[in-house]
Amino acid sequence: MSDTDKQVQRALDTYQSAVLAKNVETFMHLYDPDVRVFDTWGIWSYEGAAAWRVAVEGWFSSLGDERVRVTFQDVKIAGEQGFASMSAVVTYAGVSADGRALKEMQNRITWVLQASGHVLRIIHEHTSAPVGFEDAKAILKRESKT
Repeated sequence: MSDTDKQVQRALDTYQSAVLAKNVETFMHLYDPDVRVFDTWGIWSYEGAAAWRVAVEGWFSSLGDERVRVTFQDVKIAGEQGFASMSAVVTYAGVSADGRALKEMQNRITWVLQASGHVLRIIHEHTSAPVGFEDAKAILKRESKT
């Protein structure tokens, strides 16, 4: 595994732990100040870390006692020293304070990361979900591969 791959994997691990802990500071440390985020929900784009932080704070505070366990599947990383991209299927699973599974959904996620000092930071994040032809609704669960 290359150093770039290791750095991206560390970012994925940090994302998972920060979301589970609802730790806004750690979560936002992953992002460049000038990040552009194309999120799946509600807003066309977030321009800059300050705008994204408001959305993240809203997300975490809306959870109450619930926590979110994040898992990444089919992770693909490409890059070289100082620059990388990552794409994956991400599952967000809501769990109660006592650890019971409540609900889950999946998105597709892509990051573009660039070195800031000695750390790769996300300069662009894009999440999406396919839309059904018949009903124009987001498909939030990937069909099993056969």
